[in-house]
Amino acid sequence: MDCLIDPKKLNGEVKVPPSKSIAHRAVICAALSDGISRISNIDYSDDILATMEAMKSFGAKMTKNEDVLEVVGIYATGQLDRKRNIDEVLIDCNESGSTLRFVVPISTLFPGEHRFIGRGKLGQRPLHTYYNIFDEQGVQYSYKEGELDLRVEGKLKSGLYEVPGNVSSQFISGLLFTLPLLDGDSKIVITTEMESKGYIDLTLSALKDFGIHIINHNYQKFFIKGNQKYKARDYRVEADFSQAAFFLVANALNNEVVLHDLNLDSLQGDKEVIHILERMGMKFYQENGGLTGKPEKELTATVIDGSQCPDIIPVLSLAAALSKGTTKVINAGRLRIKESDRLHAIATELNKIGAKIIEKEDGLIIEGVPSLYGGSAVWSHNDHRIAMTLAIASTVCKTSILIEDHECVSKSYPNFWRDFKVLGGRFFERDNGK
Repeated sequence: MDCLIDPKKLNGEVKVPPSKSIAHRAVICAALSDGISRISNIDYSDDILATMEAMKSFGAKMTKNEDVLEVVGIYATGQLDRKRNIDEVLIDCNESGSTLRFVVPISTLFPGEHRFIGRGKLGQRPLHTYYNIFDEQGVQYSYKEGELDLRVEGKLKSGLYEVPGNVSSQFISGLLFTLPLLDGDSKIVITTEMESKGYIDLTLSALKDFGIHIINHNYQKFFIKGNQKYKARDYRVEADFSQAAFFLVANALNNEVVLHDLNLDSLQGDKEVIHILERMGMKFYQENGGLTGKPEKELTATVIDGSQCPDIIPVLSLAAALSKGTTKVINAGRLRIKESDRLHAIATELNKIGAKIIEKEDGLIIEGVPSLYGGSAVWSHNDHRIAMTLAIASTVCKTSILIEDHECVSKSYPNFWRDFKVLGGRFFERDNGK
């Protein structure tokens, strides 16, 4: 599907969708618990549905009621030690890296072989952190190079785990979910500088809320007692700063959107979008019970470190493209192994409509321009964050733009185009250019 968008300013109020990152963690913790949990304020995006189906394959039971998900935990269903009647459990991760990396170690808690499949670029995202652990512990596995078809059978053992911190925090989170359920105590030692600490904070917070306690020694060592149990509870998912970032940047570009339901005390690393935009010249304030803001003056260039908040780099690159001076995006090499090569995608597509962006190996050099002219077809690269960034870019273009494959927003924000329209966005959908 393609989407032709006229340049229209956004104006109005929007309820920020719930955090996908937190919802993944809540679903997993509830599914591993000893009773019935109710998770409220949850969006059933493609990624969250993938995690739900994965945890159901282990024995959790789930019932969807609008935006409340009822979860009967695996301990409550007596499924943790059940005997499998099938030789293989198939887990379809779709395009969700979080599902894959969180669930792979969890699968070793259960008997039998687990086969992980997926779509898009998921098979190209590295898993060698787990392969190294499996080799050390004698867990059997096989995979196909370049695509996701991974088979895992065997149990992890408690003990010492040495894990790099600069590949993906998802590996560490996957172990943090799993190790408390093993018989003995474990320790995770981080062998490099830790990136994306905010995501580790979200994992530790969710674990604590569901009764699991981890000792965090300055993100260098994590001490995990064995034989712990997840406790069922009612849990509300807070709003997502990585999704709010699109409308916050829209305001930096002189749109007028009030964002509701944001927790300004959130542990989400993507809350950094506020501080980065403030450095660039934005002022934020409360209005009608929500958060909004506007530039106090012309936006100015800054240095943006992508190591702790990679998901907001595409839309911040749009703000930088319309700022005075030259912005440097640094420490962002991991963006090349997301749903798309996001450094290449955002540079290529914004340059088509008038930006001046140069790709570096692990970042971008963005020379600010006075305006974007539009008038071109751009491609989402089937990446939800690229599609939404281009939608916000349309609001400051001089002429219309055509976004190819715009429906990929369903991966994280199923109602994005509805909200965009309610705020005044004007677009026309067409099927494959017809």
